[in-house]
Amino acid sequence: MQDKYDLGLERREANHQPLTPLTYLERAAKVFPDHVAIVHGAANTTYRDFWDRSLRLASALARRGIGKGDTVSVMLSNTPAMLEAHFGVPMVKAVLHSLNTRLDAAIIAFQLDHAESKLLIVDREFSGVVAEALKLATVTPLVVDYDDPEYAADAPYPKGARIGTLDYEALVAEGDADFAWSMPDDEWDAISLNYTSGTTGNPKGVVYHHRGAALMAYTNTIHAGMGRHPVYLWTLPMFHCNGWCFPWTLAVQAGTHVCLRWVRAKAMYDAIADHGVTHLCGAPIVMSTLLNAPDNEKKPLPHVVNFATAAAPPPEAVLAAMKSAGFNVTHVYGLTECYGPAVVNDWHDSWDKLPAAEQAALKSRQGVRYPVLEALDVLDPDTMQPVPRDGTAMGEVMMRGNVVMKGYLKNPSASEKAFAGGWFHTGDLGVMHPDGYIQLKDRSKDIIISGGENISSIEVEDALYKHPAVAAAAVVAKPDEKWGETPCAFVELKPGAQATTDELMQWCRQNLASYKCPRTIVFDTIPKTSTGKIQKFKLRDMARDLAKVSA
Repeated sequence: MQDKYDLGLERREANHQPLTPLTYLERAAKVFPDHVAIVHGAANTTYRDFWDRSLRLASALARRGIGKGDTVSVMLSNTPAMLEAHFGVPMVKAVLHSLNTRLDAAIIAFQLDHAESKLLIVDREFSGVVAEALKLATVTPLVVDYDDPEYAADAPYPKGARIGTLDYEALVAEGDADFAWSMPDDEWDAISLNYTSGTTGNPKGVVYHHRGAALMAYTNTIHAGMGRHPVYLWTLPMFHCNGWCFPWTLAVQAGTHVCLRWVRAKAMYDAIADHGVTHLCGAPIVMSTLLNAPDNEKKPLPHVVNFATAAAPPPEAVLAAMKSAGFNVTHVYGLTECYGPAVVNDWHDSWDKLPAAEQAALKSRQGVRYPVLEALDVLDPDTMQPVPRDGTAMGEVMMRGNVVMKGYLKNPSASEKAFAGGWFHTGDLGVMHPDGYIQLKDRSKDIIISGGENISSIEVEDALYKHPAVAAAAVVAKPDEKWGETPCAFVELKPGAQATTDELMQWCRQNLASYKCPRTIVFDTIPKTSTGKIQKFKLRDMARDLAKVSA
């Protein structure tokens, strides 16, 4: 039987356009041309000028032969140039590759070669390491220096030498503000390239498409609670999952980007007070920086500030301290492969009436899918069947939807493995609660198997975090002749706080089953990535070395 709604008409320009976040900035510039789009130090940029400069950048790139499928790499801090690149590069159908500013020369060289970079924009803060990388790389991109005019006098790092053949401002000046920019041919076309951390070998290049970026920008406004003209403080690195897509998001509601080169407590409090910041995102280390700031650097908040945090769920004490300081914390979860967070702990008003400990337990769950993520489940990776919804049965967290990556660049085998069975396999182990909220229990590689018993490193870390002297804790497996593996805890104490090994051991015995308690506790600085994630692969190496010494 013929469907009467099949009109026999093809899609056409009048009723079908590829989704892309590029049109959001165009609209904001036309509707709110004089509204401040970017604050960077003493400089303010309106939406009219933001759009103008993005067009000029696109025009200049096109004049230099950059087009569809070409990679433009950037090594930039949270600056206006980084925001302009998020629009100007895809305007010529090229792909934006944001380099992690903490990478070493060898990894930078690998990424430049793997991405086949044709043009590279480098902030002078990072010119030294990039110069070394270019010596190692096979590709020879056109190098453009970015000399930040708002580089602070008290900068923790000095500017390096110019290594390019052109200055960024000179490049932009080459462009035409009336440039006829290009919509993507297809919303499935690539918009950006982001590399995973590469802790188990060379990093994988995660490809995002215009459709996913456009949808994530919309849903960010919902889950961040962004009304008209939000003010967003850049504490999250823009290179990390394209700043969770917030460079594109702010244009939806014509918000203001407040740039921040370095995450320092005084600068954050000053920005919140001076610019009326309403939103920020970041890892738990950002919360620690805010809470542990000296009193002379803190300022009272002008209003409640929304803070979205990923990584490990904040301990109860941290949540209480953030609330007391005037921050509303929302816990989100995601991966590079899903454009940043795609799961949110959607809070119920009725939960506000529960005791603090119960609220903290609920807040520690990763939550439910974003509206633009079509499915989220916890499945048995062998049978691909859902695990019981009892909050106990463990399986692998899996996703499917339009905000899952296009795939891994030049790595079809890894892409096929990631998408096996029609789901994206996160590699995270978790449970599904009866109300449909998921909760992570560990990365599959982070489960500690001691005497045949599975121990969740997250559970042990949670117990340690509850101790009043502990600022950070990470638990990994230490090889053991008798048990196979035992928990080894690495602990950072709060400034001025004291705790002994015996004290923490006793604390764990009061809060955990005895077999889950760490057999070894090491007081040391815990290695973290530039986005605040704990580098457990380094801790595993340290634990193995400790095992050799004690053998």
